Amino acid sequence: MKATIKTQGRQFTVTEGDILFVNRFCESNAGDTITITDVLMLGEGAEARFGSPTVAGASVELNILENKRGEKVRIFKKKRRKGFRRGRGHRQELSVVKVVSIKG
Repeated sequence: MKATIKTQGRQFTVTEGDILFVNRFCESNAGDTITITDVLMLGEGAEARFGSPTVAGASVELNILENKRGEKVRIFKKKRRKGFRRGRGHRQELSVVKVVSIKG
């Protein structure tokens, strides 16, 4: 069974057993279970149910495998012939989650 969920401003289409990289869930540790109730679509094919905006009674359970940081993104600005150079970096906090079950 497929489900389209919305979490932290992003949408994912998932099936049971999928592994996702999402923005880190606040105050969560490896091994915690999180329930997502913002299910936008449930099922597939002719038996798909669409919510307006969410499907009533549907939920997806996620298990946090680990919390980590993503790859470093380098931002470099330069204006030619002016001697202006500025460098900056960013690493996003991520949670690696596995879809345990889809209910609905």
